[in-house]
Amino acid sequence: MAEVLLFHHAQGLTAGCLSFAEALRAAGHVVHTPDLYEGRTFTELADGVGHAEQVGFPTIIERGRLAAENLPSDVVYAGFSLGVMPAQMLAQTRPGAKGALFFHSCAPASEFGGRWPTGLPLQIHTMDADDWGDLDIASDLVDAVESAELFLYPGDGHLFTDDSLPSYDESATALVKQRVLGFLDEFE
Repeated sequence: MAEVLLFHHAQGLTAGCLSFAEALRAAGHVVHTPDLYEGRTFTELADGVGHAEQVGFPTIIERGRLAAENLPSDVVYAGFSLGVMPAQMLAQTRPGAKGALFFHSCAPASEFGGRWPTGLPLQIHTMDADDWGDLDIASDLVDAVESAELFLYPGDGHLFTDDSLPSYDESATALVKQRVLGFLDEFE
């Protein structure tokens, strides 16, 4: 069993984020899903991004840090798109991380201290034609991190793993979940 801290995307803690977390729980993992938006969700991605900009990305990251404060250090940090920011910050800066799962985006390692922790496993999942998917950054990160894997799925849907959104792709998400569960099973 792995313990996972999973952060939502810019549209908030949607039913689709919770559904994904529930699938991991059903496989026996402990999954925490903090609400970085204090209860707000958005039907349109642009509105969610606007809210994140209004709140401020440093505040979003700080809320993520606070969500991890009372958890053990040996967790897997995960995030969907916007949620990758606090997940990546914690994976790179909080000692004891077991792994990291980034869905739909990532940032350069330099954004959070410069280096990826030696030996820390990482999976990145994004669609190959997603304009928001940070494919160039993901490729650079995977090239620089020995323990990193990049999984590309055909299509251009940004939040394709969220079954409550129009961009949901059932077959791609099934493969994401299979790969993620294999990754998490390594920590049992």
